[in-house]
Amino acid sequence: MDRKERLRQVMKDEAETLSKAADRIDYDVLSQITELFCSVKKNGKKVIVAGCGTAGQAGKRIAHTLSVVEIPAFFLSPADSIHGGMGAMQQGDILVLISKSGNTQEILNYLPAAQKKGLTVIGVTENEESKLGKAADIVLKIKIDREPDEWGIVSSASTLCFISAFDAIAFTAMEETGYTKEEFYLIHTGGGVGEILKKEL
Repeated sequence: MDRKERLRQVMKDEAETLSKAADRIDYDVLSQITELFCSVKKNGKKVIVAGCGTAGQAGKRIAHTLSVVEIPAFFLSPADSIHGGMGAMQQGDILVLISKSGNTQEILNYLPAAQKKGLTVIGVTENEESKLGKAADIVLKIKIDREPDEWGIVSSASTLCFISAFDAIAFTAMEETGYTKEEFYLIHTGGGVGEILKKEL
């Protein structure tokens, strides 16, 4: 296979994986999470997201998107969490823990404090029988057939699926909470998006 064919194949493989995930995912669970996220702001609570490595990068993207649609959220890094960072976790908050295997120790480290403090833990994993799967209050299972790299182990397509699932949650919550362009412009005056909003409002 030449280079251009391989490049095209990877992009098509990722697109196909995302399409399959949309058919396989449990929409009852997605709806349950959406309901929780819709209540965060009015209840004075927040969403805390955590993950390691590639899952951590997905977590940062998820936390940012939630903040953009006025669902208070932030990413709490595993390194900071065990050096006092978990002090930001308070009763009634929602903790989203992302671990493809569900057994990443740095992610499991959040559980004792989260459980004792009374957070709702959402585990995002491919393995419901993992330590995270068994400990979480809500499990969002996202399992793909294969990653598109030659070894089938580099988390790329699965990461896209994690992000897409939470995009769906964020944009659905945005509509259900009545989030307006005026509210959006208040927090997004910069860049091309800010210019578009300025002209429209």
